[in-house]
Amino acid sequence: MRDFKGKIAIVTGAASGIGLGIAKALAHAGTNIVLADLRPEPLEVARKTIEAIGVKAVGVTIDVSDPDSVAAAGKAALDAFGALHIAVNNAGVAMHGTPIEKVSLQEWEWVMGVNIKGVINGIRTFVPMIRSHGQGGHVVNTGSVSSLFVREGRNQGAYAMTKYAVLALSEALEQELAGSGIGVSILCPGGVNTAIFDSAATRPDRFGGSYQRPEQEAMKAGFASQALDPAIVGRRVLQAIQDEEFYVLTHTMERNDIAARFARITAAFDRADAVMPTIDRS
Repeated sequence: MRDFKGKIAIVTGAASGIGLGIAKALAHAGTNIVLADLRPEPLEVARKTIEAIGVKAVGVTIDVSDPDSVAAAGKAALDAFGALHIAVNNAGVAMHGTPIEKVSLQEWEWVMGVNIKGVINGIRTFVPMIRSHGQGGHVVNTGSVSSLFVREGRNQGAYAMTKYAVLALSEALEQELAGSGIGVSILCPGGVNTAIFDSAATRPDRFGGSYQRPEQEAMKAGFASQALDPAIVGRRVLQAIQDEEFYVLTHTMERNDIAARFARITAAFDRADAVMPTIDRS
């Protein structure tokens, strides 16, 4: 997708962090923005920030884990602008610092509801809207570098599981949209200067409401040294949409860890070649 001027984008989790960084980059390229977020006050501040760039912007409160809420945001986009060209399924919550066996059922429902179902709900709502006008467009799903490997020692299995799911959804969506003129990207950032580690404070009541996660607080310091400015990530995403990249990476320090994971998988294929012929299949 090359021409952004006058196009319409919706960005979830847009009131701050990566979502706002992407919205700013799209706005500077001439795209009108529907900003969708759970938090109405920072959402209004973000809307004014985007309008100050010189494009049109509307703010819509959204709970991405609720399909009706996402559908209402899609309708708001059509009511405001009449079409949709770019969908950024970015909203997400953290679940770091807790071993898998100690994550409560309520926490599982919340992290899967936002990080996985939020993307599913976005795809179900926004892709038909992009497809309907026949002009093509693009879908960006925010995964994580944790879509590609599980970092040892951080007890982030619950979070990484959801981000692996976003990768699978994105790979499948790219295959299914081949030839449609609608591109797909998965953003896999490392540390970015966002409020994701504070997401427990805004957990919806139906998932148990706001609460404190001391183990999450302990993760903040470890990310500070490598945290990118969300504006840089936004410009990286804009370039990826222009160049129709699927994997969108922002950090390179995890390269060796990810290569080691894939080397282990390759070694497992080699082991299968060696062992399977000797297995008794009778």
